[in-house]
Amino acid sequence: FWATGLLAFLISPIADNLTTALLMGAVVLAVGGSHKKFVLLACINLVVAANAGGTFSPFGDITTLMVWQKNIQASNGLITFWTFFSLFVPALVNWLVPACLMSLALPNEKPKGNSTQLTMQRGALGIIALFFLTIAMAVIAHSMLALPPVLGMMTGLGLLQLYAFVLKKQGEKNQLNNNQQQTDQAPIPYDIYSKVARAEWDTLFFFYGVILCVGGLGFLGYLSLLSQILYGGWGATYANIAIGLISAVVDNIPVMFAVLSMMPDMSIGQWMLVTLTAGVGGSLLSIGSAAGVALMGQAHGSYTFFGHLKWAPAIALGYAASIATHLLLNKALF
Repeated sequence: FWATGLLAFLISPIADNLTTALLMGAVVLAVGGSHKKFVLLACINLVVAANAGGTFSPFGDITTLMVWQKNIQASNGLITFWTFFSLFVPALVNWLVPACLMSLALPNEKPKGNSTQLTMQRGALGIIALFFLTIAMAVIAHSMLALPPVLGMMTGLGLLQLYAFVLKKQGEKNQLNNNQQQTDQAPIPYDIYSKVARAEWDTLFFFYGVILCVGGLGFLGYLSLLSQILYGGWGATYANIAIGLISAVVDNIPVMFAVLSMMPDMSIGQWMLVTLTAGVGGSLLSIGSAAGVALMGQAHGSYTFFGHLKWAPAIALGYAASIATHLLLNKALF
């Protein structure tokens, strides 16, 4: 429970909360097996940890990436790559509060260990290195060269294509020389296009539809009206807290896109507050974030909507504690 939660919190800022939840979800299912109570608690813990970890890095969530790429000039400065790390402690509090409460309900058992040693596939270390290089290029392109981060990402994808071509040619050559069939031991030609072809087009079309609908609402003037009601009437702090609660039902991506379309005049602290609330607010319900929806499909029958809903008060306590921590620690940003 604690190992997968901590790994999810630390991996999510680099690999995205959805990817992290699916990766750690496979570990939970392998360890928990048919123990539904453990799988339920561990999956809830994963959703909270992955969403919380994704808030303090531009690469941790789609919403943080949207805020970073928007190049927002706040009333007291510019939001940079390093600004997001001010949310580390609030995000940690958001995960630890419900995790400590859920750990009290864990079954007092130990899973059977498995000592099977697995070996990495050919070219694995090179692809890992290219992954970190791609992130570095995206940061450098945006921070130092004033270029869109997507250029760094696409450059990394191009390098991956070239490396995949080399792996493919080496694999074909080794198979021809050895005159062997494709087995686990024999080098298998690597084809990056087969990986790209497995992209979730339904998810991509969902994002396209969200942006289209929110853009239409902005064109018709409804977003301006909503901005006046929330940020003009309630004030930035209460409006940003409400944004997080709305994201638990609507999903954080369309909510954040709507906020960025409104572009209310806020300080860096308020922009970080809405980044935090939109990211962790989705943890209140299993349908509030992509990580929760994905885990419901992966752990079908064990991790359910109502199972998650039973622990919503504990998650809400962590939500309130993270907001209070941000308001207390990051006073200088307001």
